[in-house]
Amino acid sequence: MNYDFETVIERRGTGCIKYDRRPDLDPFWVADMDFASAPEILEALHRRVDHGVFGYAQPHAGLVESVHAYLEKYHESRVPEESIIHLGGLVPALSLACRAFANPGDAVLTCTPVYPPFLEVHQDAGLELQTVPHVRNAEGAWSFDWEKLESTVTPKTRIFLLCHPQNPLGRVFPPEVLERLAAFCERHDLVLVSDEVHCDLVLEPEKTPFFSTLRLPESFHDRLVVLLSPSKTWNIAGLGYAFAVIRNDSLRRRFTSARGHMMPEINALAYYAAEAAYRHGEPWRQALLEILRKNRATLTEFLVEHAPALRYSPGDATYLAWIDASALGVPNPAQYFETHSKLFLSDGTYFGVPDHIRLNFGCPRSRLLNALQKLQ
Repeated sequence: MNYDFETVIERRGTGCIKYDRRPDLDPFWVADMDFASAPEILEALHRRVDHGVFGYAQPHAGLVESVHAYLEKYHESRVPEESIIHLGGLVPALSLACRAFANPGDAVLTCTPVYPPFLEVHQDAGLELQTVPHVRNAEGAWSFDWEKLESTVTPKTRIFLLCHPQNPLGRVFPPEVLERLAAFCERHDLVLVSDEVHCDLVLEPEKTPFFSTLRLPESFHDRLVVLLSPSKTWNIAGLGYAFAVIRNDSLRRRFTSARGHMMPEINALAYYAAEAAYRHGEPWRQALLEILRKNRATLTEFLVEHAPALRYSPGDATYLAWIDASALGVPNPAQYFETHSKLFLSDGTYFGVPDHIRLNFGCPRSRLLNALQKLQ
């Protein structure tokens, strides 16, 4: 089937955060692609809407089957049904983990730059935030500063929040790095919470295959929480569905008991969209990855030739480009481009690293080229 990734869909005035938060700007910020979702997802939603009744929902058999099939096929993981906890979003799950596995006054550890909620959810539980910058290894790839991690962790630290693939760096960490991180968590008695929402957006899987923490040795699973969702890959984030995989019974009980009445109900449409994504969305995903590879190449080549002050090292995954704009010599690059180019880009300050911008290239090529010309 031929999928349309070139038509520019008018989104202003539809109540979407990306376009309607600052309608005066051209938006390339939030992780929300400008492509229509896969036809199979739209068809599933139409069928559910045609039913006409939208009462309280629970995971239906088709969704459960598709999630298990997905985990087994793409992550080589067979997990008991009770190990899967259905959730109304990943950010609430990060907050829930902080409340479940730590007490006020304890600390949560993560590495920067990172998706902004990682630097905020500790506040929901009255925790201290500890951060360590990511560093490049001998091969030039982003990794962890192991010495700095050891000097930063304290007896108060209870949780390590991992973003994998890393947002905004786009890094896919290899198995040996993840095993070393898990061993670090084991040595310091930390719960490892791994947000893997971008795992289906690895652009060259033959070069940098994704290794889920679900595949870590069994000995590490007593302290492991893995968060997954079809939301980013199939562009259905607004429907609000995610799930956690927690194999350890005690850990799972702590997680579920902390939910209280603060987690949202999952709406009836979200379950059916998720099922369609996992059951029928693979051809569309492969077509999407081809478009994203081309857009990444266009972005890379354009910046080298026309905007060398903007330094970009292409990531392994996601449709988000992390760009070092420090050579521009302006106090706030995102504000600079907002003022002079009317572009809405993500400000690196919120990721823990100023002088950087994040640009979303998950859009039709014509929109990307227009943004690059404005950058130039």
